[in-house]
Amino acid sequence: MYPASFNYHVPNSIEEALNLMAQNSDAKLLAGGHSLLPAMKLRLATPATLIDMKKLRGSLSYIKEEGGVVAIGALTTHAAIATSKLAQQKIPVIAQTASHIGDMQVRNMGTIGGALAHADPAADFPAAILAADAQMVIQGASGKRTVAAADFFQGFFATAVQAGEILVEIRVPVHSHASYEKFYHPASGYAVCGVAVVIDNGKTRVGITGVGSGAYRASGVEDALAGGASIEDAASHAVDGIDVLEDPFANAAYRSQLAKELTKRAVVAAKG
Repeated sequence: MYPASFNYHVPNSIEEALNLMAQNSDAKLLAGGHSLLPAMKLRLATPATLIDMKKLRGSLSYIKEEGGVVAIGALTTHAAIATSKLAQQKIPVIAQTASHIGDMQVRNMGTIGGALAHADPAADFPAAILAADAQMVIQGASGKRTVAAADFFQGFFATAVQAGEILVEIRVPVHSHASYEKFYHPASGYAVCGVAVVIDNGKTRVGITGVGSGAYRASGVEDALAGGASIEDAASHAVDGIDVLEDPFANAAYRSQLAKELTKRAVVAAKG
């Protein structure tokens, strides 16, 4: 199918993009396009205005260390993150997760900011961002604000980014022990279940995607591990309090078991 007609703009700066958003309340940002364009072709999204961020790649595509934190520009591609030596060494959960996203074409065009702002419940990056305890930098007309990953994801395709704002940077604390385990949907490549684990200063953080209406921190697993439970016993809490998704490919019982098994594998891999 073809998308509905729309107006098209290519701003030269973040400020110009923000002005265009202020003038067009129904505008959508085009980052890598691998989430928005398919939705537009299916008429699931019909924005009257499309703001293409391609000219901002120079200013919003970077990976750099800044005093215990690795800053990632929102328009940095998945491929750039997956192959970055800095990311692999300093924020391995992010690099590992990036390598699991889609296929080569998707990784070379899709961006971390676009994926996070879209907040698909089966996307890979949200689990890793939660496990890494990252900070999201959001810019609007009045300036920038920082939102913790725990407060950024707000349910089904919903985030803390408000109308007229742009996610511009992701700030990830440096860590060394991490893992991302994923069960791929055979058709889409999305996560039927994905589990990210970061172990930092003796504390284990677990992020899970593909299982509920949005990615979440598996606090039951974290608390059990902190209390001295075995990895297997702790992993049994992977879906505590979660309304587990069902679809023709995986019912709730199947997804729940996947979450528990992948959590066990991810914690073992991170510890190893």
